Amino acid sequence: MRGLAYLLVAVVAVTCGLVYMGRASADTGGEAAPVFGVKLPPGYRDWKLISVAHEEGNNNDIRAILGNDVATKAYREGKLPFPDGAIIARIAWSYVPSAENNKVFGRAQSFVAGAPTNVQLEVKDSKKYASTGGWGFAQFKDGKPADKAAHETCFPCHVPAKANDFIFTHYAPSP
Repeated sequence: MRGLAYLLVAVVAVTCGLVYMGRASADTGGEAAPVFGVKLPPGYRDWKLISVAHEEGNNNDIRAILGNDVATKAYREGKLPFPDGAIIARIAWSYVPSAENNKVFGRAQSFVAGAPTNVQLEVKDSKKYASTGGWGFAQFKDGKPADKAAHETCFPCHVPAKANDFIFTHYAPSP
């Protein structure tokens, strides 16, 4: 009986592992974005949080800005320019009111992430992307890269942030 219990636990563990690996691989699209050739990096959704933002206007979204270990270390140390190998991911969702939370508060005051909008990446490689300040850019929706025209707008948009190594987001340390 004890052997059967161990076998059952092993089968459940293997099944969970296979499901997790399948979901993890779904996060990493194999298709490279045009212009810069950037792909979704494996495990990017598990990177450390750099900051969050709410963008109003045309986007009206809520964003999580994540960094790989190289980017996170540079942010924490205030290191500019960012070192090669730094990757910053911006994941965005529509910004929607939460009826459930507002019931608790007794008034409309709570907003949460709604439907996902896109994922944007910046990859630092000062040699490969020398013509764009050392950064390669990518934008994905539903795991598929945006078209070439969308990617050609990335670097010009970041030029105003040149003094901050073409990065808009500042590190938000924990309280």
